[in-house]
Amino acid sequence: MIKVAPESVRRTVADRTQPPVGGRFVLGRRASLLVSAGVVSHTLWTSAAPALTYGLYADEWHLTHTVTAGIFAIYPIGVVVMLVGFGGISDQIGRRATMLAGFFASLAGALLFAVAPDVWWVFAGRALMGIGVGLAASPSTAAILEFISEERAKSAASVTMGAQAIGFAAALLLGGALTEYGPWPTRLCFWILAVLLFILLTGAWFLPRHAAGGAVGGWRSRMPSVPTDVRRVFAVSSTAMMAAYTFGVLVLSLGGQVEHDLIGSPNAFLNSTVLSLFPIVMGAIGIIARTLSPRVALIAGALISCSGMVLLILAVNVRDLVIYLLAIAAAGAAYSLLFVGGLQVISAAAPERNRGGILAALYLLSYLSMGALALVLGAIATARGLGLAVDLGAAAIILMNVATLALAATTPFTKPHSPAPPLST
Repeated sequence: MIKVAPESVRRTVADRTQPPVGGRFVLGRRASLLVSAGVVSHTLWTSAAPALTYGLYADEWHLTHTVTAGIFAIYPIGVVVMLVGFGGISDQIGRRATMLAGFFASLAGALLFAVAPDVWWVFAGRALMGIGVGLAASPSTAAILEFISEERAKSAASVTMGAQAIGFAAALLLGGALTEYGPWPTRLCFWILAVLLFILLTGAWFLPRHAAGGAVGGWRSRMPSVPTDVRRVFAVSSTAMMAAYTFGVLVLSLGGQVEHDLIGSPNAFLNSTVLSLFPIVMGAIGIIARTLSPRVALIAGALISCSGMVLLILAVNVRDLVIYLLAIAAAGAAYSLLFVGGLQVISAAAPERNRGGILAALYLLSYLSMGALALVLGAIATARGLGLAVDLGAAAIILMNVATLALAATTPFTKPHSPAPPLST
């Protein structure tokens, strides 16, 4: 029988960077936390990478709004498929193995984008990116919770959201600059993404192996699930996350085209700079959000989100870039508050043996709502115009925020479970 060492001993062992007795080099706790944050960052980078190229694809291949929205939507659909089939798999085979599988799929998707001769290659690349993120999203979030020190456990949600903000902003700013001023505007940003993914994949290879929740043994497919005793709290968290993630449809799927077609801004770099205000504000507010109670963060996020959606509707109807800028900033602040509040709530309630599966269920609903809304709004934009699609999308997000307000105000929240299981190699 293997005895579990005291926490002080386990932490000392986790911080070492020398090879263990078996000979395999592993990263220490801090380096592992950094790599895990990089994995989280790539989930938003891959999501935002094509944001400024949808219009270029539409011009080059004569695509409708329905098709370009479909390119966006196939990504969250791929995420959902993987979460449905393999949502709790990291609780069985470990965070490291699941994240590595996700990286290989994301890397293949980026390479398909980089060489795509027609729209079908883009669809295939986007689907592979979705598969990669579907595999990597929940284990990377769980890994941050497990690698972070106990005294900083409350900061895990902010670290996760900050990593998302960095990936999001980098993808938009780099993509906009290369689209407007660089060669191969529909390809070069994906070559750079592929290089980044390869570097992160190499780092993930040296992560310690987890025996998360005590799970060991062979691989088997398992649906993500939520234990009965945390379902009310899960409802609060998932509603907030769905409201936050559906911002992605208006910012990433339609944002570039809204700025070009409705606001009248033709410069891709300027448009990407405006859109990047979303993750920049998101990251800045995240520093404040971690000091708030989850209930206050959720209520404030829902109220700011409603205000932002009203500003978005106004900006599109009067074609004003300044109002649009304010709407994007409000959406970024709301995303931060909703994400941090929602993740803190579910992280506190989730027992570690089920953590991967619960987070997978959370991401499943978030990405499912994003994909469904993108397809519906794309069809409406093609049939009735882009302006109406934006108005209806903003209205749908307002309704989600009303539900978040009601649940956050009436649901009792639970005390945290232990944040970090032991590591094994």
